[in-house]
Amino acid sequence: MSGVWVFNNKGVARLITNPTRESFEQRDPSPHPGTATAPGARPRVLVYLPSNHAIHSYDDLRQRLAELGWTPYHNPHGSDHLLQFHRSDDSSDLISLPKSFADFKPIHMYDIVVKNRSFFEVRQLPV
Repeated sequence: MSGVWVFNNKGVARLITNPTRESFEQRDPSPHPGTATAPGARPRVLVYLPSNHAIHSYDDLRQRLAELGWTPYHNPHGSDHLLQFHRSDDSSDLISLPKSFADFKPIHMYDIVVKNRSFFEVRQLPV
């Protein structure tokens, strides 16, 4: 029996033998749209550790990244749907984010955490 077992809130499981994105989508609307990846998944938030401050907007994030030496990167041949930040011309570190904060997903949060390990953390929101 290969596949993915999915549990609902009551602990009942079902086997999905050929999983697709649609098979994991919630049947009921989530109170936190765009953050869950599977039924029952809890939304996540990016936290700036020195102040224990949750990041809720790109203005917050820009300020924290600037404090750490990240500057906006303007690529003349780049995409119009991305915000990018780099540390310096000598560094290959680049953070690429969607233009809209509504499209800011855990994968983007973890990219920031990996490049700033001592300063950011991804946490699950309490239910």
